[in-house]
Amino acid sequence: MPVSAHDALRVAQGAHDDPFSVLGLHLVDGKLTVRAYVPGADAIEAVDPKTGRVIAALAPHDGAEGFFEGVAKRRRKRFSYHLRVKQGGETWIADDPYRFGPVMGEIDEYLIGEGSHRQLWDVLGAHVMEHEATQGTHFAVWAPNASRVSIVGDFNVWDGRRTPLRRRGQTGVWEIFVPGIGAGEIYKYEILGPDGRLLPQKADPVGFGSEHPPRTGSVVRDLDRYSWQDGSWMDRRELVQQVDAPISIYEVHLGSWRRVVEDGNRALSYTELAQELVAYVKDLGFTHIELMPVSEFPFDGSWGYQPIGLFAPTIRHGTADEFRALIDACHAADLGVLIDWVPGHFPEDAHGLGQFDGTPLYEHADRKEGFHPDWNTLVYNYGRAEVSNYLTANALYWLKEHHVDGLRVDAVASMLYRDYSRKDGEWIPNKDGGRENYEAIGFLQQMNVQCYGDVQGIMTVAEESTAFPGVSAPVDAGGLGFGYKWNMGWMNDTLSYMSEDPVHRKYHHHKMTFGLHYAFTENFILPLSHDEVVHGKGSLLDKMPGQGADKFANLRAYYGFMWGHPGKKLLFMGCEFAQGVEWNHDSSLDWHLLEHPLHAGVQRLVRDLNTTYRALPALHQLDAKPEGFEWVDENNADESVYVWLRKGADGQPPVLVVCNFTPVARANQRIGVPEPGHWVERLNTNAEIYGGDGSGNLGGVDSEPVAAHGRPHSVRVMLPPLTTLFFELQIEG
Repeated sequence: MPVSAHDALRVAQGAHDDPFSVLGLHLVDGKLTVRAYVPGADAIEAVDPKTGRVIAALAPHDGAEGFFEGVAKRRRKRFSYHLRVKQGGETWIADDPYRFGPVMGEIDEYLIGEGSHRQLWDVLGAHVMEHEATQGTHFAVWAPNASRVSIVGDFNVWDGRRTPLRRRGQTGVWEIFVPGIGAGEIYKYEILGPDGRLLPQKADPVGFGSEHPPRTGSVVRDLDRYSWQDGSWMDRRELVQQVDAPISIYEVHLGSWRRVVEDGNRALSYTELAQELVAYVKDLGFTHIELMPVSEFPFDGSWGYQPIGLFAPTIRHGTADEFRALIDACHAADLGVLIDWVPGHFPEDAHGLGQFDGTPLYEHADRKEGFHPDWNTLVYNYGRAEVSNYLTANALYWLKEHHVDGLRVDAVASMLYRDYSRKDGEWIPNKDGGRENYEAIGFLQQMNVQCYGDVQGIMTVAEESTAFPGVSAPVDAGGLGFGYKWNMGWMNDTLSYMSEDPVHRKYHHHKMTFGLHYAFTENFILPLSHDEVVHGKGSLLDKMPGQGADKFANLRAYYGFMWGHPGKKLLFMGCEFAQGVEWNHDSSLDWHLLEHPLHAGVQRLVRDLNTTYRALPALHQLDAKPEGFEWVDENNADESVYVWLRKGADGQPPVLVVCNFTPVARANQRIGVPEPGHWVERLNTNAEIYGGDGSGNLGGVDSEPVAAHGRPHSVRVMLPPLTTLFFELQIEG
């Protein structure tokens, strides 16, 4: 029997929810029948792909323009065919996606339905492949409440009636194999909601590439072509990312690190960054680069923190393979790579995840749970297994497919608390009446367990601004399972202190010592990030009191304090040479400042701080253990002087750190030391090469058997104004 007028009309209207039951090759009343829908066609024939001989002449269906069907001359159940389409004076050959069987397997369906598919990107998204001896691309998307899902692009003149997908059981996944499509093809999904309403065209939630903003289409990328060259790094990275290793991170916004003024002030490509950025960061002695979000995002002013293409490295700098080449170049230079990852919220742009299938699929239905007032964004529904799986799989995707070495998770505090930045009555308590977001906590724990369990040697870092306990504690001990946590309290306290006029600092002395009360409760990273140099906050140099050289001296002393303090280090780009104005994401850093000795001096100091930090085990081995730190003098508020010891593992020489945060030189400052001997001056932030006046201790000081600070031995130190000094005990032999 021919197809019913009802089914033919539903296909022609783009309203059929099971197009594979109608289109393609079917056995009808003992006869093989070919059906196709090509709007505007005058005639269609099914032809042999090899010989071009006609297998079936298809006749137009009455009442459904563009719908054709015809009985085949062949009797066997299945055969390959192409469609020869005639329209006006033109004739072309097209393969028929409705002659192909499914690609997804039952195991994939089961894992997706269960919310436990760790390799979700292997199934969903757009995959270039050979299927049933034919080259093409397989598309699959999760849209459980849709009444119809179509793929649209240039290949079907962006007509959602032409290529609707196959619904896969109860999983909510729709799929289709489209022959003849390859890498570089632009596409979107056209979706009818559960009520039949046509939604805005959607980018692929698991798309591996995107168009250049402001265009919003997804782009097919072949992830299997890249050949990695970083095997040596991958084998040893676990050792360089452990808590006893020196970790010094350079945070970068790729769009504004350096621009090509001669070429329209454009940003650098991934290829250019692989040469220029990598060489620069390596030269400065950092161990890691942290990239502000590289997941595709529509609005430059969000810096990437409102992403839509979670699986797509932004096309602003090149393709996915070119991004991988940047990672490869970092690894060849022994630099680890962290990327900022944003599972806390997503924007409401029409082509994004919001109301994806006509329902609140990825987000909460109630905006008291599902909307962030701070960023005007939506909040993921972490309690839904498929959503949690989507985000966890995305984390694994960056670690596995792009070889990134770690994830810095943005805005964790906003995820942990249901009342975060909300007024009374604007949030919904948890099942116990409290403010903790149990579902988000469970998701973060699951993400960390799976990432650390599945990928050797990686690290995860939480930007968590509250005192939530156990952020970097193991999950089986009740923690969130992160490897490290940003120490936001240390950053706020110390910057507040440094902004004070030195004459007033004695009244705020505790701000520099308070961080040591909790310094070993987590595995901390000390962050001076982009957040401290935007939104009217000025640059770090701006925050320093005084005029001219005094501002630089304050900043140098502060950097010495930071590198001598327990905790790994993070510094935002431009801060390493004392950028004079706050960061502007639309402009290059002010590289011309390096022509001035004071700015160049700060850059050289940062290089030497990194070198010293890596060379002296006492400055990093016991970063997260109280036995690695000992106060010598924390109470000298009147002189704004701080003295402490850093200690390494057994047998490593200790390092004495001395800070003077007043513009007053203090000659013959007696400081107690734990052992007699010669203490080598390893670093002096007042050295002439950094822009200071050069006063110091002529390379070192010898101890005397004079008690001080509760110790039987002491040294006399020349303490220059606004200076931090590092001394290392010289071990005989």
